[in-house]
Amino acid sequence: MPVRAADVSGDAITVEGRTLKLSNTDKVLYPETGFTKGHVIAYYQAISEVLLPHLRDRALTMKRYPNGVDGEFFYQKDAPKHRPDWVRTVEVKNRGDGRAVNYTVVDDLPTLLWAANLADLELHTSLARARNVDVPTAMVFDLDPGPPATIAECCRIGIWLRDLLAGHGLDSYPKTSGSKGLQLYVPLNGRTGYDRTKEMARDAARLLEHEHEELVVSNMRKELRDGRVLIDWSQNDRRKTTISVYSLRARPEPTVSTPLRWDEVEECERAGDPGLLVFRWDAVLDRVEQHGDLFAPVLEQRQSLPRAGALDG
Repeated sequence: MPVRAADVSGDAITVEGRTLKLSNTDKVLYPETGFTKGHVIAYYQAISEVLLPHLRDRALTMKRYPNGVDGEFFYQKDAPKHRPDWVRTVEVKNRGDGRAVNYTVVDDLPTLLWAANLADLELHTSLARARNVDVPTAMVFDLDPGPPATIAECCRIGIWLRDLLAGHGLDSYPKTSGSKGLQLYVPLNGRTGYDRTKEMARDAARLLEHEHEELVVSNMRKELRDGRVLIDWSQNDRRKTTISVYSLRARPEPTVSTPLRWDEVEECERAGDPGLLVFRWDAVLDRVEQHGDLFAPVLEQRQSLPRAGALDG
């Protein structure tokens, strides 16, 4: 990685010919660890080489924490009006009311650090690129455990999903949510629309629920989740966003949504130890130095979904 600085300080930083004004870089945003806004900016600068390809040309929904992870937060879809003129935006119209939202697009390092300076700790992006908002580049499964279930149970279900998809010729790539759960991405990078990705994700979730009803639930109702894992297939929607790979999360510690190897998922399932898949920012930088971008195939691998109803047998 090009930068391993532990902090960014001062009133300004010059990156790629852009001068960015900074504010309150010494403000602590993660009180339990003393992780400051300067640390946040430095992390995003250090991880940018592998992060930016996953953000480029995608509408960004900011999740801002101006007073840190213990304070109030807010989502911001419309790009801030007081932004540098070099920050790119894209207008996307809602299908329901026709309202246009002017989203920020993070195409480069200066824009990424500008967002970090706004205490945008979490980066939530569309599954589709801005130039073709109705065509997702991947199908996603968001596995959300209901206590006392943990990410270890998510790993078991992730393996079931992996094997189910592989039986239909589809590769899938796991990552932590950076919070409690596990996510599986199935790269498509073709012309398949949300109607088809949502249908197949729903069918896969319901099939596993039928086969493993003691552990799997496909219905969003919270009262059904106790001790079970929700396979959230509804994320495959034009209106939804997902946490970007390599994004920080607003947890007590600065954990990161981290791409995984399948052997790591299998080991966590065998050990039943959720701690095996908790990665802070510094561990993620080390992993990238060692393994590169484990999520790189999600950007380019082309796959086609099987015919509708294929999971019905």
